[in-house]
Amino acid sequence: MRTLPTFLTLTAVAAVALTGCAASPDPAATPSATTAAIACTDPGSTSDAVTVAGDAGAEPTVTFEAPLAAKETERTVVTEGTGDAVKEGDSVAISYAAYNATTGAKLTAGGFGDDAGLTVNVVDGQGVIPGILKGVACSNVGDRVAVVFPPADGFGETGNTDLGVAATDQLLFVIDIKEKLPTRATGEDQKPTDGFPAVKLADDGEPTVTMPKGDPPADLAVEVLKKGDGAAVTDTSTVTVQYTGAIWATGKVFDQSWGVGPTTFPVSGLITGFTQGLVGQTVGSQVVIVIPPGELGYEGGNETAGISETDTLVFVVDIIAAA
Repeated sequence: MRTLPTFLTLTAVAAVALTGCAASPDPAATPSATTAAIACTDPGSTSDAVTVAGDAGAEPTVTFEAPLAAKETERTVVTEGTGDAVKEGDSVAISYAAYNATTGAKLTAGGFGDDAGLTVNVVDGQGVIPGILKGVACSNVGDRVAVVFPPADGFGETGNTDLGVAATDQLLFVIDIKEKLPTRATGEDQKPTDGFPAVKLADDGEPTVTMPKGDPPADLAVEVLKKGDGAAVTDTSTVTVQYTGAIWATGKVFDQSWGVGPTTFPVSGLITGFTQGLVGQTVGSQVVIVIPPGELGYEGGNETAGISETDTLVFVVDIIAAA
């Protein structure tokens, strides 16, 4: 069974940006957040040497003389935005163009035009590529920044064979800070449905799920707790969500994004029941998806998550964005 890497982990640029390959949330892939402060990153002669041309919203033309060799991560603001400052704990949507700064080769790009791009959670200690996080932190919405970083802030000692990045290669990302994203559903409250788990929200929106007495539904069941007025999710959408996954029989939470921040993945790569539960829902909504055991969920169970082949799963999902 495939698993979904936490967004922007050391493999997620290849998995999401290049192949769009993902699957249902996986507890082993969700690291815990820390309270460590994220320092702002200064410009340097290496990042200043990158020339970037083009209008905001379109993929830029990037010129530099390879190899670039920054001793530590450098961040130059190419175009200053007029939006809010990006602070610790924020989630932001970005566009990006990525290059192997050692060889000069273009690696990938995304988020321009109608492309979904990437979501970055400004939270330290979550396995995020440090160079990208350092490029986003302390920026303003509307900024275009050029970030050059050594392997220690990139793919580390292993490199990334999918992207053609050697262990010694430096990286260059040109990043547009598009917008801040909400961290919870913002839609209108709906009347709860009988027979569904009860959901109680903390002040920050994190749900606590209490299972009802009795047997779970035999078929896929979906409840809308908040109805958003945004775009509808399709089976080709890339969505940004907050989610909690629990087991009906025990109430045990086996995975969640809360504490780390919203997660982005293609709808088409999820377990079938999760996909069916999301398609047709609107951005801003909060939904409860009850997935019976078998082909709609983790067929055969998921030993890592403590899910047996007979377990019914309950997901509470806040739909934050879709493209």
